[in-house]
Amino acid sequence: MKNFLIITIFISGIFTSLFSQNQKKVYLIDISGDIDLGLAPYVERVVKEAEEKNADAIILKVNTFGGRVDAATQIRDAIIKSKILTIAFIDKRAISAGALISISAKKIVMSPGSTIGASTVVDQEGTKASEKYQSYMRSEMRSTAERNGRRPDIAEAMVDERIVIKDFPELDDSTKLLTLTTEEATKVGYCDFVASNIDELLEHFNLKGAEIISTEVNWAENIVRFLSNPIVSSLLIMLGILGLLTEIKTPGWGVAGTIGLISLALFFGTSYILQLANIWEILIFIIGLALLLIEIFYVPGFGLIGILGIILMIGSIFFGLIGDFPVISENEISNALIQLAAALVASIIFLFIIWKFLPSVPIWGRLILSTSENQTEGFISNPDFSHLLGKRGKALTQLRPAGIALIDNKRYDVMTEGEFISKDEEIEVIEVVGSKIIVKKIS
Repeated sequence: MKNFLIITIFISGIFTSLFSQNQKKVYLIDISGDIDLGLAPYVERVVKEAEEKNADAIILKVNTFGGRVDAATQIRDAIIKSKILTIAFIDKRAISAGALISISAKKIVMSPGSTIGASTVVDQEGTKASEKYQSYMRSEMRSTAERNGRRPDIAEAMVDERIVIKDFPELDDSTKLLTLTTEEATKVGYCDFVASNIDELLEHFNLKGAEIISTEVNWAENIVRFLSNPIVSSLLIMLGILGLLTEIKTPGWGVAGTIGLISLALFFGTSYILQLANIWEILIFIIGLALLLIEIFYVPGFGLIGILGIILMIGSIFFGLIGDFPVISENEISNALIQLAAALVASIIFLFIIWKFLPSVPIWGRLILSTSENQTEGFISNPDFSHLLGKRGKALTQLRPAGIALIDNKRYDVMTEGEFISKDEEIEVIEVVGSKIIVKKIS
């Protein structure tokens, strides 16, 4: 009896293994809401995983009014390169960028009452973009349709209202963009099957009973989508610039500069993943940073090397904002300029607030020692240098801003108000604050 049970379990295990190996696999990708750059890495990852697992099909469940064209082209490229059967299931609508994604699939299935089309390129205000953008979108739609054996003129008519579809009188309107209903799409070959749900779709393509592997955006892709948000990316740029400006105004390297570098690294890392920034822009930023560090640590004063470093860094950030899209619109350039300018202005304002007003804020007083002990109360911790006020001397070392000076044939530790003074320059004591002797160069 015991042997019989062992044999039964062994045989059932073999059959289960064979069944799992023979069972078909279908990956389901959700294309809904706004199409942004964060969606592209998710689609690329799932397509790659489906190919590695030898899946039988990839279903793109589409319900979107569109979004960024550059994001849609990245998704389109990932889908069109796949050797697996790709099926776009349009549930309700595939408008604008959603239409490009849908026609990139080998098969299109629409639910009753759905629509596809209206793919002209508009800016954030809904204004029609320039002809360069429209021409690029027409070519993308046309080539994608040709790749999958669909009529290119239908795809072009979704972008350009001037395209006339003469053999379908009901679609022959040279004043409106083409948007197809389920019934119209079926007539012109842009809908291969009408299905109310996924089960009907699977049955039509002989995939009934297949294992449906639903996919979601993972935590890393969610972080990328969060960091790519214009508000968040502007904050990263602001923190980066603020940190670097702080380091320029203070000696050495500190926490502010480290936070600034981390912020800019997150900005460029996200831009690189989303194909907004390429390796050359990152290299330009690194070269600019290197020049800035050389200026801070090795070159006296602040001059041409530091200015050149700042220009290279700001330029790389600007190009990281506009990306590598084949056709860059004036609106995209203006948006990048506004975002960068806002970050620069905000950084300067915050730097001013920190230096001028933060020490007087009550909560700041709780973080530092605000009480003092003075000579009238019998406390003497430092010698009195007030007798040096107005006297002149010579810098024995570079003052950047602190160093050593010779005054009345005695060596004193002195500092400037931020000014760089070379060795052997004549100086004058302009202020004495406790043990601090503040000097300036005599012109």
